[in-house]
Amino acid sequence: MASTGSKSAKYIFVTGGVTSSLGKGIIASSLAKLLQSRGLSVTIQKFDPYINVDPGTLNPYEHGECYVTDDGAETDLDLGHYERFLNRPTSQANNITTGRIYYNVINRERRGDFLGKTVQVVPHITDEIKRNIRLLGDTGEYDIIITEIGGCVGDIESLPFVEAVRQLKFELGEKDTLVIHLTLIPYLQSAGELKTKPTQHSVRMLLENGVQPDIIVCRTEHPLPVEIRRKIALFCNVQVNSVIEAIDAETIYDVPLLMKKEKLDQRTLYMLDLYNDQDADLDAWKDFLGRLKNPSDTVRIGLVGKYVELHDAYKSIAESFIHAGAENECKVKIEWIQSETLVDEHHCATVLRELDGVLVAPGFGERGIDGKINAVRFARENGIPFLGICLGMQMAVIEYARNVLGLEEAHSTEMNPETQVAVIGLMEDQKNVTEKGGTMRVGAYPCKIKRDSMAHRIYGKTTISERHRHRYEFNNEFLTKFEKAGMKATGINPESGLVEIVEVPNHPWFVGVQFHPELKSTVMAPHPLFVHFVKAALAYSQKKQNYQSEPVVDTAVLS
Repeated sequence: MASTGSKSAKYIFVTGGVTSSLGKGIIASSLAKLLQSRGLSVTIQKFDPYINVDPGTLNPYEHGECYVTDDGAETDLDLGHYERFLNRPTSQANNITTGRIYYNVINRERRGDFLGKTVQVVPHITDEIKRNIRLLGDTGEYDIIITEIGGCVGDIESLPFVEAVRQLKFELGEKDTLVIHLTLIPYLQSAGELKTKPTQHSVRMLLENGVQPDIIVCRTEHPLPVEIRRKIALFCNVQVNSVIEAIDAETIYDVPLLMKKEKLDQRTLYMLDLYNDQDADLDAWKDFLGRLKNPSDTVRIGLVGKYVELHDAYKSIAESFIHAGAENECKVKIEWIQSETLVDEHHCATVLRELDGVLVAPGFGERGIDGKINAVRFARENGIPFLGICLGMQMAVIEYARNVLGLEEAHSTEMNPETQVAVIGLMEDQKNVTEKGGTMRVGAYPCKIKRDSMAHRIYGKTTISERHRHRYEFNNEFLTKFEKAGMKATGINPESGLVEIVEVPNHPWFVGVQFHPELKSTVMAPHPLFVHFVKAALAYSQKKQNYQSEPVVDTAVLS
């Protein structure tokens, strides 16, 4: 039996203790992948305890990248993991924040829905949390809904979510809900011991809030001996086979196989009273891991951005390179390059000449812009494969305008509102926008690709849909000039005429895209733009090696 056949979904809650960033999203994604591979229909949602309505206005240094869904939701980066593991799109319903919960309740109070009532955390806020938790389950589309509760148990912000979990567990019953608690088992080097006390305190805090964890997943650097598992089971009121080891992995894509080895999926199905006799089919996943871990070559690609100190700011790009590298059976070594360091052209040349490809990353604001433009110019003039994403594409346009069209004052009105040569300008529908949150052009939009273009060769079709997050666009008043000078607009939005893709045909591989292709790359479906970019970088690398290995001809002997 592959699926339950029942319309009522089962609910799994993933909580965390001791410290943040333990990997709740990876554990949730891995469990979901295992259950999906058994034929069950699974989705994951993230509940974040911060008061921002969404992460759209957060600095990447605060929260990493802002992940965008097809329906235009600006969400937590964990939704990227959900999609990459499950190969299924998420939506606004998959990410809820405390800010959105309170926003919804306050709007209802203003409308008069609670006339005569004092609006309180319990029951009004917790009711709204429960309503959102059950939104996906009520569609009848899924057998299992996994809900990741952000933050740590014990955080003031997380209390309403934990209370909502307690209520739901009581309302739905033991067989329809499951709580998985992810915790840390630190290793004290001086004592040479694994310590369970932080886990005991973490679980005790959960118990004080009325929630008994059913399964405890232990992040650890060392294998958990049987006596440690028994100790955790005894102190935390769980059975020994409900104590799961989550040892540090070489790559996040190993975790589903590690969790399968620990029988997390079997234990979950047993405790949810779900009968499933279908073995987890992970053959394609194992094939991917085989290619990932046994590359036949290496390419070095420079990622030029202004948030490179925090790799999570470009999480989806980094993961897309992993997928594309495995597809090309090569390892992609990312060189993280701070764009501000490339302002000096000589230094820029020194840094970039050793690379096999250059990607100029998305972003906002004027910091590091000159370095990005220099990076584009060096890649274009030296035939190095180039990919520009969103702001990176806009920098490619500005660079081409200045150095090929001779428009020395060309700029974007984002960085220079007074520029007289605005080759990049504010979109028409953005000109009257005053609020920052949730007001960009965001979500999936169609793009029409011109035949006989590199974009057409990459995608293999003329109509695509890609996700966006921007306010500024290519100024079509300059389109004819660009096309005559050799930069072609090969992807156009069919409704607005917005230029989505630019390329330089007389360059080996030079593509700029206004959208974010990294948001649609998954393990099972690597994004074609990244696959072809890595392929071009591989060809460039081999060409360099061949050139360097050519024998030097002694002209004196010839004469």
